[in-house]
Amino acid sequence: MATNMNGDTKLGAKGGSAGPGRNGLAKIQTHKKSNSVCHDDSSPPVKAQTIDELHSLQRKKSAPTTPIKGIQGAFTTMSEEERQKQQLQSISASLASLTRETGPKVVKGDPARKSEGIQLSHVSHVHHAPTISVSDSSLKFTHVLYNLSPAELYEQAIKYEKGSFITSGGALATLSGAKTGRTPKDKRVVKDETTEDELWWGKGSPNIEMDEHTFMVNRERAVDYLNSLDKVFVNDQFLNWDPENRIKVRIVSARAYHSLFMHNMCIRPTPEELEEFGTPDFTIYNAGQFPCNRYTHYMTSSTSIDINLARREMVILGTQYAGEMKKGLFSVMHYLMPNRQILSLHSGCNMGKDGDVALFFGLSGTGKTTLSTDHNRYLIGDDEHCWGDNGVSNIEGGCYAKCIDLSKEKEPDIWNAIKFGTVLENVVFDEHTREVDYADKSVTENTRAAYPIEYIPNAKIPCIGPHPKNVILLACDAFGVLPPVSKLSLAQTMYHFISGYTALVAGTEDGIKEPQATFSACFGAAFIMLHPTKYAAMLAAKMQKHGATGWLVNTGWSGGSYGCGSRIKLAYTRKIIDAIHSGSLLKANYGKTKVFGLEIPTEIDGVPSEILDPVNTWSDKAAYQETLLKLASLFKNNFEVFVNHKIGKDDKLTREILAAGPMY
Repeated sequence: MATNMNGDTKLGAKGGSAGPGRNGLAKIQTHKKSNSVCHDDSSPPVKAQTIDELHSLQRKKSAPTTPIKGIQGAFTTMSEEERQKQQLQSISASLASLTRETGPKVVKGDPARKSEGIQLSHVSHVHHAPTISVSDSSLKFTHVLYNLSPAELYEQAIKYEKGSFITSGGALATLSGAKTGRTPKDKRVVKDETTEDELWWGKGSPNIEMDEHTFMVNRERAVDYLNSLDKVFVNDQFLNWDPENRIKVRIVSARAYHSLFMHNMCIRPTPEELEEFGTPDFTIYNAGQFPCNRYTHYMTSSTSIDINLARREMVILGTQYAGEMKKGLFSVMHYLMPNRQILSLHSGCNMGKDGDVALFFGLSGTGKTTLSTDHNRYLIGDDEHCWGDNGVSNIEGGCYAKCIDLSKEKEPDIWNAIKFGTVLENVVFDEHTREVDYADKSVTENTRAAYPIEYIPNAKIPCIGPHPKNVILLACDAFGVLPPVSKLSLAQTMYHFISGYTALVAGTEDGIKEPQATFSACFGAAFIMLHPTKYAAMLAAKMQKHGATGWLVNTGWSGGSYGCGSRIKLAYTRKIIDAIHSGSLLKANYGKTKVFGLEIPTEIDGVPSEILDPVNTWSDKAAYQETLLKLASLFKNNFEVFVNHKIGKDDKLTREILAAGPMY
């Protein structure tokens, strides 16, 4: 070993005074430089005197990078300190009890990091209700974790929420507790002087009423629970990509899982938009880990999802299933948007390279997701949309996809979207490798993935488009009597839109399977607020104004009902959809079916002509006629609930729509 002229030690050099030491190893020789200490100078030393200082250097302080412009917005003319203070005051006001003089004292930051520069806020309120000046809850601070990033939410979930894991693909696997799906019978809407006349109540309606007092009892219970916690998560985000009709929403929740879910599903504000956010238009209080009081009026279980349209608030008690927040907000949009003459729709939406937009409606199993996801077209959205004066816009900022039996071959876009930042609900994975088994139903069949829409490669950002050219109603007809495709008149479009038909195959105990008809008004009855005819009338008016064509596409059976016939090949359905997009199907020759009176093309490129009229595919014509009449009677029976509805004070459901249904 030797040292070069710079004083560096060398191994294996000949000469010098270094000789063998014990065990035959060479002695290491160093030469001191004048006035220096021997140290590793390959990199400069860190600028920290303690471990805590070193850790603080690891996390760079983030701040909005967008410059503040003009004087618009709630916070733009303030200093950063004043802006933070007003932001916290707004959150404190959201969490305020209506029976106390003040909102809670809120602290920004994780309670586990108390030394990291936090700010306090204590907001006074004036109420007419009796007040309690001092309570235990008023003596404590509530830490607010505000608009955390996915990485921060991962940390919170893994540290503090049992059942949270990082999967091999990078997604966050979580559990939603005892409830693994929505509970529509526990969802209630406040019935007041306004909503009594505006909303759809009674037989067939999804709206279950509650009074204002009961809502306030549940709100108080939720707010007290959230204020009792050491920390709450607050998301300030948007609904609707149309900037002129955007809705500001605030979600207050107790779980990182819920915060990350809504981070993905709502539209994420830019730093500048967050600076100008101000007071939300609608607030969700998600206290789902805490049950409602079953002795409270209207309560039928420990779960209650309550919407108060006058107060612009939603309260969740007794369920941790995150889908309640997504669909609760969708219900709210079904009320707010039509009041602005904007049609809210439960549909998929895509756009061709020439700007032609198509809407896809369909219940579970009809192929809505598969057919609206087309690599040759841009995806505007997969589930919730608005159709206004400027065209269509996605309500959401993310996708909520089913995961059961997911494979890369069948759904490559969804498969590839499940990565860091994605929430995986109730999936099962290998305890060692963390690889997800999408076929495993041990927790539930309703396994889901929630991810930002930009995780889809051909997503159109911003998620807006021109007025639709085609409105496609999908049905999986397991009775096998509806044609693969039909061109609809406006009245027929309204009739089938209101009906929202598909047929599912249900198993029986002795192994015999038969079709079961399912009807869901507007293809989303669980979420609509107004009577279905109002949405249908708006749809027809917009289609007529902008020249859109309605289509009924059957993705179900041909040549017989389930068990006798066979399912229409996906390749044929794709050819039909392609012909709709290209406009070639409008130029085809058409015939007309009996009973339903549907216009059917005589020829489509790439599709066998004999399957276009279902009667041709049945060998037993009598059985076909019997099955056709059976389905027609099911349609007619379902429509009875809508026949006598009055639009406004005196207008009955139009005869035109009734005439568009089956006749026999």
